[in-house]
Amino acid sequence: MTNDVVFQTLGTACGKHIGIATLNVEAALNALNLEMVKALFQQLSAWQQDDKTVAVILDGSGEKAFCAGGDIRALYQAAKAADGEVAATVTEFFSHEYQLDYLMHTFDKPLLVWGDGIVMGGGLGLMVGASHRVVTEHSRLAMPEVSIGLYPDVGGSYFLNRMPGKLGLFLALTGYGLKASDCLYSGLATHYLHRDDKQLLLDKLAEVKWGMNTSLNKQKFSDVLVALRNQLGRSVAVSPLKKNQGLIDELFSGDLREIDSKLVALETEVEWLAKARNNYLAGSPLSICLGYAQSQIGTEMTLAECFRQELDWSVNCTVHGDFVEGVRALLIDKDKTPHWHVPHVSDVPEEMMTTLMTSPWHADDHPLNKL
Repeated sequence: MTNDVVFQTLGTACGKHIGIATLNVEAALNALNLEMVKALFQQLSAWQQDDKTVAVILDGSGEKAFCAGGDIRALYQAAKAADGEVAATVTEFFSHEYQLDYLMHTFDKPLLVWGDGIVMGGGLGLMVGASHRVVTEHSRLAMPEVSIGLYPDVGGSYFLNRMPGKLGLFLALTGYGLKASDCLYSGLATHYLHRDDKQLLLDKLAEVKWGMNTSLNKQKFSDVLVALRNQLGRSVAVSPLKKNQGLIDELFSGDLREIDSKLVALETEVEWLAKARNNYLAGSPLSICLGYAQSQIGTEMTLAECFRQELDWSVNCTVHGDFVEGVRALLIDKDKTPHWHVPHVSDVPEEMMTTLMTSPWHADDHPLNKL
């Protein structure tokens, strides 16, 4: 069992216990490696089957981040070494990561993620699957994959399309960073507390008379969070995204060429909007096209179908897409001048998108066909 995740249990007054998993790679902002993913899957599965475990809490060590994403550097090295072929390491990581995310979405006991600090990419994939998602005054959430030649995976095909209006598409194409109020408005978070409230929350949860009914236990868990927020008077300002939902819907309506034209022509001194626009303009055109394709799925696909499709796309991004170049520019050489395969969204050929979106596997041998 890896030391990169620490597992503990919290005893309760009724004799049951709460499982606590802490991501323990503070120096790497608790970024997920393959061993961590496997360890989390194994322990969460065990806790789900254990009648004495009534709930689970997932946390990150340190104060900087819950989880800043996956171990992108390791995936970069594997993809580069594969030299145009599908790297087994890449397939293995994404397959196990998506199985863990799926387990969290379908977990039948109360599952809380303490989303304090930075929560990005794979970290958000963990968080959004939990039944209880807490943000704090220090939370900063984002899906910034457009800047590294990927796209919002880890279930983004499922949860982005369930946000208000065009909000999910806005987040996918711009990598916009959300604070607590935005997280609550978008549905990425369910509850708000302060960073220093965590121990008090654990104390309150330990006092609950937990039973065997998982639905009632989820309600009890929610009741504790609401009562604690009310007791401590925790409140957030109105979400900037909520205040500007109409503008976001206007800018991100239409086909991708229309959206692109509006963003290219946009002139604004509003800081959040200017930053979002600049992120879009600097992003990978292939990633932008994939993000837009995600938005066209709507809500028709099941969660399992979304994860299977995302495995196809993610693996293809490392072989045929901009992933290797995006990671090189941002994290390896850090020159921040990526040379994308295609210079502009309007130049992306249809056959290139077909290649990115076509599964490398037949249906009967797909790594996630048992979800």
